[in-house]
Amino acid sequence: MWIKICGMTTPQAVAAALDAGADAIGFVFAASPRRVTPEQAARLAAPARGKMLCVAVTRHPDQRELDEIWAGFRPDVLQTDAGDLTRLRIPEPLERLPVLRESHVGQTLPQRLLFEGAASGTGRLCDWTTAREVARHTQLVLAGGLDPDNVAAAIEAVRPFGVDVSSGVEARRGVKDPAAIARFVAAARAAQRTFEESRL
Repeated sequence: MWIKICGMTTPQAVAAALDAGADAIGFVFAASPRRVTPEQAARLAAPARGKMLCVAVTRHPDQRELDEIWAGFRPDVLQTDAGDLTRLRIPEPLERLPVLRESHVGQTLPQRLLFEGAASGTGRLCDWTTAREVARHTQLVLAGGLDPDNVAAAIEAVRPFGVDVSSGVEARRGVKDPAAIARFVAAARAAQRTFEESRL
């Protein structure tokens, strides 16, 4: 189970994600209470480099914004709506995580994608039935409204490649709760183990 904790804004959140064993952390560059500058992201990400993937989370960036993120932050992965990727010049080393929203299901699927609802960072659940169907055809990272209490049910319902959480592990809007991050990762790992054992 691939796990991403999104919306890093404090060193404590990064440390908690590292301690919990998450696979990736996200830094938001779109309009959001979690928005950071490339320079802030670079400082926050420093302890995680080489230990987990550092993801630049954007929505409809223009070329100048992407170039500034790359120059100031040097992320491992670019996360943005799938349509954005067709019009941007993306640096060769930068991996891509296209976002597919419920309303755009039906297009050709990439090898891996992040699936969520119409708007990011709202804390609303996406359509798990549609997500499960998409997950049968590609590596789907499920996002939207997940938290430590519902992630096991989400994994059981969707059978995703991975899960992504942001507002569901916050102490207050824009600030992560380290204990909630630990609970989320533990719950996701336990749910995956349960699923794997059921197949034996």
